[in-house]
Amino acid sequence: MTDLFSPLKLGRYELPNRIFMAPMTRNRAPDNIANAMMAFHYRQRASAGLLITEGSQISEQAVGYPATPGIYSPEQVEGWRGVVDAVHADGGHIFLQLWHCGRVSHPDYHGGEPAVAPSAIRPAGEAFTNTGLKPFEMPRELTLSEISDVVDDYKKATGNAIDAGFDGVEIHGANGYLLDQFLRDGSNQRSDAYGGTLKNRARLMLEVTEAVCDVAGAERVGIRLSPLQPFNDMRDSNPEETFSYVVEQLNHFGLAYLHVTEMGSEVPDAAGPAFDLGRLRLLWRGLYITNSGYDKARGNAAIMDGNADAVAFGQPYIANPDLVERLRSDAELNVPDGATFYGGDEHGYTDYPAMGGV
Repeated sequence: MTDLFSPLKLGRYELPNRIFMAPMTRNRAPDNIANAMMAFHYRQRASAGLLITEGSQISEQAVGYPATPGIYSPEQVEGWRGVVDAVHADGGHIFLQLWHCGRVSHPDYHGGEPAVAPSAIRPAGEAFTNTGLKPFEMPRELTLSEISDVVDDYKKATGNAIDAGFDGVEIHGANGYLLDQFLRDGSNQRSDAYGGTLKNRARLMLEVTEAVCDVAGAERVGIRLSPLQPFNDMRDSNPEETFSYVVEQLNHFGLAYLHVTEMGSEVPDAAGPAFDLGRLRLLWRGLYITNSGYDKARGNAAIMDGNADAVAFGQPYIANPDLVERLRSDAELNVPDGATFYGGDEHGYTDYPAMGGV
């Protein structure tokens, strides 16, 4: 019987289980460089089948939140190397998530200049800045040459991640960030080769995927999508058509996995007409990772029924560094403290006890 605790072959790696740690922004890198506290945090969770890091910005242009780590400078590469070495020392596997915030950044991060976007459409809501929440401002539409530069930035960031020792990378194509902004027609109203038709709106995501695979090798590349996620004021007129097309195109790369979060599916039609995400599982020809609100029973059922190959857990991993062991033994789970999710020090980050209080 295959379940959460069964081994999984992911590309060149033999993973001990199918319990993944989902990428989660925690704002613990005040100078945008991964640090020793982060290394300890990830090492505590090394028993996961795969750790997927918090989003790591691919360039200065990509920054959109305070105290988030990047992967575009030598100092950032060195900082992440300390994290990777710590995880590998405990036998873990770790992928870096590549991130560009696009229009949900703020001019405060860019010397007063606007954030960049597929189209000059200001999202509803507020940006997180170093001085608190501020209303989103009107972004600037990227030029064609700048789009090419973005692809190059993803390529360089991938090389930096491999240099830091990561086992692979995950392309962040979800949750209303740049690649998602280009894909969905609620945020992309361009009339050139990167807008209008579905093929054009998907172009950047596919070009980035090709560039990242060229550097890392497809067997070390995953991608995350969020078809029904309204976060960051996202919407699409036909998400089933949009994401079915993208998944069919991504099949051509031979990626390590497709990671689909179900976030937003509990809010009917918030991001566009709802559809059965199981359709994407049927279209995908590789490893399929699901996410959002899963527990042991639901996770085991998803795997045993063939609806997923692994499950990525988010908040349970915040409070339970030994989540694999707790789930295996049906132990009580620590409850995460929402007040310490974003920013701060070790409290609520590295001080959740493992079983036995250690």
